[in-house]
Amino acid sequence: MTKSEVIWMNGKLVPYAEATVHFLTPAMHYGLAVFEGIRCYDTTKGPAVFRLREHLQRFINSMKILGIEAVPYDLGTLRQAVHATIRANAFESCYIRPLMYMAEGGLGLNLDNLVPAVGIAVWDWGNFLGDEGLKKGIRAMVSSFTRHHPNISMTKAKISGNYVNSVMAKTLAIRAGFDEAIMLDPEGFVAECSGENIFLVRDNTIYTPPRAIVLEGITRDAIITIARDLGYRVIEELISRDQLYSADEVFVTGTAAECVGIREIDYRTVGEGAMGPVTSALQAEFFQTVIGKGERSAEWLDYVQSGESVQVA
Repeated sequence: MTKSEVIWMNGKLVPYAEATVHFLTPAMHYGLAVFEGIRCYDTTKGPAVFRLREHLQRFINSMKILGIEAVPYDLGTLRQAVHATIRANAFESCYIRPLMYMAEGGLGLNLDNLVPAVGIAVWDWGNFLGDEGLKKGIRAMVSSFTRHHPNISMTKAKISGNYVNSVMAKTLAIRAGFDEAIMLDPEGFVAECSGENIFLVRDNTIYTPPRAIVLEGITRDAIITIARDLGYRVIEELISRDQLYSADEVFVTGTAAECVGIREIDYRTVGEGAMGPVTSALQAEFFQTVIGKGERSAEWLDYVQSGESVQVA
């Protein structure tokens, strides 16, 4: 991971070391923040952000779901800020992390008394599940931690506090020797992984849990679209834990993980114990798309606009 030189903080680019918040910032105490995960890819036409507008709209939606009545920046301003931050750090490809956090207003429990702030950081970050996992698939376990109930913690928003659940599940999986945790919903059906959406393949048909119980991943949506473009049938329906064990293939998608196969779940080999042909086809087309060579590239890539250098505060 290569850190950036500057970070966008409330309208200004500031040096990395100065992008700080106070100890008594409400977001640090209560998880009152929302974030996005976005990727910029190196293409033949220069750096391009994958589905930037959709990610930023979800970022704004997350603020509204949290209960922020006055969103501090509109989508156009945020898009310009993302472009400026990438340019200022001279990255050809990078991971992008916008964060809205409740910055001021004391430590009471009323959002209406708090003041939001927004930062955007970029850095060089490889695949979240590793290069070997990307090629060969990963090992996963079904977690003992249950995914959020939709009326306890909003499942459609990337609220920072929600990710304590993910961190505990992922950490336990790694300590047990696995790469990732698969999480069940409160009814015992498969929901998603700690940071990715999940799919299974049986008889050349792709299945994935319905949107009502998962984060509506933008990479998830892209893979569903690509799969249908390639002629695969995709069905959204409830999936039981044992259906994973008997699947021909299982794979996960996400901004950080991109598209990665699962070769083993709970010590049970999935399919042939390697990334299967359907997963391989989807992964290949996805990577062609994000580097500007796919059928959907023109629709989904937002090329970083050239512009005047922005003064660092």
